[in-house]
Amino acid sequence: MRTKFDVDVLSFKKIKVLEGAWTTDDYQKMLEIMEMEDGVEQMNPSEIKEMCLMSLSDNEPHDAANVVLTHLFSNTLSAGKIEQLSHQMPDDRMWEQYSDIMAHEKLFNAYALLREAFNGTFTQPNGVKFTVKLHAQHAESFNVFDDFAEAPLVRVLACGLPESAILNRLYEDPLVGDEFPEAEGVLWQLNKLEQTKNDATYEIISSAFWFGALEDVTEFKAETHADKIADED
Repeated sequence: MRTKFDVDVLSFKKIKVLEGAWTTDDYQKMLEIMEMEDGVEQMNPSEIKEMCLMSLSDNEPHDAANVVLTHLFSNTLSAGKIEQLSHQMPDDRMWEQYSDIMAHEKLFNAYALLREAFNGTFTQPNGVKFTVKLHAQHAESFNVFDDFAEAPLVRVLACGLPESAILNRLYEDPLVGDEFPEAEGVLWQLNKLEQTKNDATYEIISSAFWFGALEDVTEFKAETHADKIADED
């Protein structure tokens, strides 16, 4: 069953970094990978970050990328795959191109960190942060977001994009179908800011690759539906 909404784009901005993406613990673990952790326990958080950035920049770009990727993906990718990916990073846009969409947010953060360490060299990542307000005639329309909000919300947002948009072309079948697990990788961060009887406001962080075309959009009408929930035995 399709649910209808009127959508207002309340704010939209391009971003190059995600706030809070990296912690002091992250920097310490990358220093350990580089065997540069001596004396870290006497440093404050800003000094640890600076030491990590300097240590990364002392490497060749692909070697520095290998350190960051090892920290991020050692539990999910083989050393050989990390090595291959690290050689692709300086010249490619892997936060957009990598086959596993669930890794895109982490890759975006990797590019931002490596670009800071090298004062350039790596491609500038492009993200977006925007706020949308959904209005429905009936309060129960918002039940569509109860179980897996990302899928129906991506379907809503796709209605505000041109038919030729990459999202609409690449995910044509999931957008109209009953299963869209990749929606969780499309929406990097989703935060519901407010909910009333007939309105809900969401803040979304994602890639400009998917939603850059919303920059000049102020309002649109949308239809959506939830993913089908598998029957439990």
